[in-house]
Amino acid sequence: MNYGVSKEYEGARGPEKVTPEMIAAGRTAYAESCASCHGKDGMGDGNASNALSPSPALLAFMIRRPITVDEYLLWSISEGGKAFETEMPAFKDKLSREAIWSIVAYMRAGFPE
Repeated sequence: MNYGVSKEYEGARGPEKVTPEMIAAGRTAYAESCASCHGKDGMGDGNASNALSPSPALLAFMIRRPITVDEYLLWSISEGGKAFETEMPAFKDKLSREAIWSIVAYMRAGFPE
């Protein structure tokens, strides 16, 4: 984040109104695409996490930090970990932007069951 997000993501904002349906969709998308590394509750303890160096981000903690603005979350999920020198894959060709925003909504809601 030292150099900012790429221009493609500057100013990006998630949906103004987050619905229970969006959070539920985010829960499903997170379980399918993120939980194996980041863990069910965003604590970086997914089944694949032990094989990764550096270890996956602690999303449950990170989501509450001021740096995690919408454009940063969209950028990091879409483009993956190349900018951070991690093995996180890019999801821009695997998930729609709507699905990524639902994951963000789910994380911001506190990873509810």
